[in-house]
Amino acid sequence: MDQQGPISPSRGSSLRARLTVPTLAMCGMLMAVMQTVVVPLLPDLPRLTHSSAGAVSWMVTATLLAGAVLTPVLGRAGDMYGKRRVLTASLVLMTAGSVMCALSSDIAVLIAARALQGAAASVVPLSISILRDELPPERRGSAVAMMSSTVGIGAALGLPLAAMVVQYADWHTMFWMTSALGALGVAAVSWAVRESPVRRPGRFDVSGALGLAVGLVSLLLGVSQGGQWGWASPRVLGLFLVSVAVLALWWWHQLRTAQPLVDLRLVTRPRVGLSHVAALLTGFAFYANSLVTAQLVQAPKATGYGLGLSIVATGLCLLPGGVTMLLFSPLSARISASRGPRITLALGAAVIACGYALRIADSRDLWMVILGATVVSTGTTLAYSALPTLILRAVPADQTASANGVNVLMRTIGQATSSAAVAAVLVHHTSPVGGAPVPTLHGYLLAFAMAGAVALAACAAALTIPGDAKPEGTRRAGDGTRGARDGVMEGA
Repeated sequence: MDQQGPISPSRGSSLRARLTVPTLAMCGMLMAVMQTVVVPLLPDLPRLTHSSAGAVSWMVTATLLAGAVLTPVLGRAGDMYGKRRVLTASLVLMTAGSVMCALSSDIAVLIAARALQGAAASVVPLSISILRDELPPERRGSAVAMMSSTVGIGAALGLPLAAMVVQYADWHTMFWMTSALGALGVAAVSWAVRESPVRRPGRFDVSGALGLAVGLVSLLLGVSQGGQWGWASPRVLGLFLVSVAVLALWWWHQLRTAQPLVDLRLVTRPRVGLSHVAALLTGFAFYANSLVTAQLVQAPKATGYGLGLSIVATGLCLLPGGVTMLLFSPLSARISASRGPRITLALGAAVIACGYALRIADSRDLWMVILGATVVSTGTTLAYSALPTLILRAVPADQTASANGVNVLMRTIGQATSSAAVAAVLVHHTSPVGGAPVPTLHGYLLAFAMAGAVALAACAAALTIPGDAKPEGTRRAGDGTRGARDGVMEGA
């Protein structure tokens, strides 16, 4: 295990230590902003890039696929080679992708650039792992909760900001701004974040990484494009068959190799495996909120339920949810410290279901739409903040980044599945408005009911996770002030 010397008591070192958590939180929000800034552009990009709508959709799909593949791979690399080093590399790739978008209008270049930005999906699990290694137990819970909430906060802030830039400036300006923010993030991490001393040295499992990449790309490509290509089309069925075959072979390989990319024996333990199941279900339930809310409030008033809002106004409707996530992350940490993270996770999933019940009760009045969306965001804060804490308590310190990477991957799969499921529901419930098919209110309500049911399933999965051991925050402050540096499992 690599070790570094103790922190110098100098004023500069003390300032850097105090800025570690804010710096990592800023990087998490940057990652979320990078993922959402392209959304306001999607309706206009076919005209701006002289390409088809199908080609433009790959600017979202490429980021999703790259993020799904790279998150567990970079998590394992962080455990092996240094978490700050890999985190910095992820931010550099994200920034390089933004610069490419700022310099080009060619759709092929833009898609490749967005794939590069997918590397930023590993920022949150790597940052959480650094926090485990660097913070004392009494500070760790609140910091991890804040880090988990940055995804929702960044998304809520990024959408209205990007919409205003697109409305009042050239669309390349938006990517120049994100390039500058990315460069700031790289510089801040290099200055304020120490390299974690906890390592798991060994040989990187290249064949395992390639197998996981092929299996996940086949699965998520089939899920994301099924509605467009046809769920029973040879392409989609072929992708699913390839995914099943490759992932089955990958699983067999991971169980037999001495140094696997993903420790499946650890994954199959109930506390870890059920946490991953809950992450998948929570990702599904959470993502439907953003997808459906944005479409519903922008629907024409002629539908009888739509509000006809602009993309800027739509982003502002989602902004209260982001603010709520910022405010409720400390509460999540306190609940986890007193009751255990599985209770926090179950409570969060139940709150998400309540939010969707509000959406079903009234989706015509703007204030009720905002209230329902904010309640869902509140539940997401509780659930997402609890998930990494569950993982931290169930895995050795030198596998934290890879284990959290798998957990984020499960959220990504849940979000991709949610997108496909919501699209399928809305496509089958449309009515003509102004000569164009528009989803009916009944279709939206069905989507809310589906997401609420999945949230209740996530709550049930959380309650089946084996009970927590003594919460981390109740340990004496002197017990391991450098976090989990000794590499032993906590609460196993």
